[in-house]
Amino acid sequence: MIVVHHLNDSRSQRVLWLLEELGVSYEIKRYARDATTRLAPPELKAVHPLGKSPVITDGERTVHESGAIIDYLVRRHGGGRLAPAPGTDAHETYLQWLHYAEGSAMLPLMLQLYVGRLGEAAAPLQPRIDSEIANHLGYVDQALAGGDWLLGAELSAADIQMSFVGEVAGAFGRLAAHPNLAAWVARFQARPAYKAALEKGGAYSFARG
Repeated sequence: MIVVHHLNDSRSQRVLWLLEELGVSYEIKRYARDATTRLAPPELKAVHPLGKSPVITDGERTVHESGAIIDYLVRRHGGGRLAPAPGTDAHETYLQWLHYAEGSAMLPLMLQLYVGRLGEAAAPLQPRIDSEIANHLGYVDQALAGGDWLLGAELSAADIQMSFVGEVAGAFGRLAAHPNLAAWVARFQARPAYKAALEKGGAYSFARG
């Protein structure tokens, strides 16, 4: 049985969504952030030494890192769904999105999250952060022009991996200038599997466009 070690307001919410889209049975083990520090509890270190979420266990195997988890679940439990066939050009594009989400797109958004707590001390950094956020959101917005999903007409696990980028951008009020991106967020948040995952995962601060 797949167990999702689920931390509130975290990237593990998209793992629940993927499993709902695939119709795969799973269990949720819940962890709560510290109300003051917003850090994950130390209990997560019993699952993986980094003490971070998302992390899943599937029998004897433990998998961490969002992209690796999504890739693993699609390959092991997807039955050919939510990813293009290996060896195709579409699959190469799919892999790029899987890695881009955390490798590039989330960095300026995470910097915004952290410097937002510094008040005036963050002022020298803000123009560069704003520029990088606009650059990355503009790139994704352009990629979505003329298509409902990142790979075109069909949802893929790349959309699920990238969803956190869109939702955090929305939480920071950064979607108004990127209509294709805003429409994509609204589109995936309307999916029944997304809503089912949200109901099972509990309160999620980023579930807004």
